[in-house]
Amino acid sequence: MDYKEIYRQKLTTADEAVKVIKSGDWVDYGFCAIHPRVLDEALARRAPELEDVKVRGGISLWKPAIFDIEDPVHHIIFNSHHMSAVERHHIASGAGFHEPMRYSELPRYYTDHITPPDVAMFQVTPMDKHGYFNFGLSASHLRAVIEKSKVVIVEVNKNMPRCLGGFDNCIHVSEVDMIVEGRNDPMGIQPSNPATEVDKAVAKLIVEQIPNGACLQLGIGGMPNTVGAMLCESDLKDLGVHTEMYVDAYVDLALAGKVTGMCKNLDRGRQVYAFAAGTQKLYDYLDDNPACMAAPISYTNDVRTVAALDNFISINNAVDVDLYGQVNGETAGIKQISGAGGQQDFVLGAYLSKGGKSFICLSSTHKNKDGSLGSRIRPTLQTGSVVTDTRVNTMYVVTEYGCVCLKGLSVWERAEKLISIAHPDFREELIREAEKQKIWYPHNRR
Repeated sequence: MDYKEIYRQKLTTADEAVKVIKSGDWVDYGFCAIHPRVLDEALARRAPELEDVKVRGGISLWKPAIFDIEDPVHHIIFNSHHMSAVERHHIASGAGFHEPMRYSELPRYYTDHITPPDVAMFQVTPMDKHGYFNFGLSASHLRAVIEKSKVVIVEVNKNMPRCLGGFDNCIHVSEVDMIVEGRNDPMGIQPSNPATEVDKAVAKLIVEQIPNGACLQLGIGGMPNTVGAMLCESDLKDLGVHTEMYVDAYVDLALAGKVTGMCKNLDRGRQVYAFAAGTQKLYDYLDDNPACMAAPISYTNDVRTVAALDNFISINNAVDVDLYGQVNGETAGIKQISGAGGQQDFVLGAYLSKGGKSFICLSSTHKNKDGSLGSRIRPTLQTGSVVTDTRVNTMYVVTEYGCVCLKGLSVWERAEKLISIAHPDFREELIREAEKQKIWYPHNRR
């Protein structure tokens, strides 16, 4: 079969490709770094002649062109699986919505539950000699998207890293309806903020509990990445990687010789991930690297997969935690900040892992709009805030003031431990609130 000839037959322009999209259609952009570029711009140009087009995507690393169209509510709205700052502002304007999910289940949402995409369009690597386009930086749930989409359009980008894997990380030219050659834009950058003193204090408490041979999952944010930086300077060895999001910290760990994956029960020697975002250093490292394995989210985040990996260490951020141990990792009241992602998957899986631990980390305080400080350890979660991790699933909670394990504790013990790692300025107030809620034992330490 002449794959190059099939390629030529399906090659078209972005403006011609998006003519297939009709009013009322569902359009899928893939996820994160593989969102389309020139196809997105072509769809934005078509916006005035379309109504009620619904786009799905998530963790945009740049501002999609469809965000800048006139009157987006009537023409094209965006539905985010997991919000970046770019999407947060767009959705706050009323021109989009969040789609709550447990990330490991996302492929099944497409196959069993949600309206199938009429059109899927996303960036891929150039076609190889066997006729395959690689999904690049986001295997995630793409195979499920393709299987349910009526039309599949790929946008070829020569700068997309070819991310090797085991399964469900490619699409064959025979499965593609249209091919568009893009501008070869550089990949979107997701830089890490410099570590604060609070980040370092929290990271130090976590690193102390990580053994040799541990398998790591680092969530999005400064604190998890600071743990990675601190591990580079530690004496630990033979660490493994199994995560949903691959970030720069893993590259640093691998280049420092800390990651071998030789102690992993599954995928020995491979760094497993579902999608990646970071700096060019990360993209260069992942490109054609057999030490790394791109896999679908239904595998990377499956609780059964995580539980099968001994000494699994899960490290994720939170917005706030209440005195019962309920964790909010995604909202400020009713305002959506990010998404649940795979946090619950890894919290559950890590506890089931032999020797595994899950850590929820957060600074003890946040700054209010008026410049005053507020406590992230709260009597109860703010009205409207969601529970990302239920109190029975929370294991370790860490602030700069300490690390406590909540497993098996009564409500008064939980309150006591959480207040002990709150900022000192708020402890007495939290005790008074705990007393009102009848979760403070009279003999508790003050």
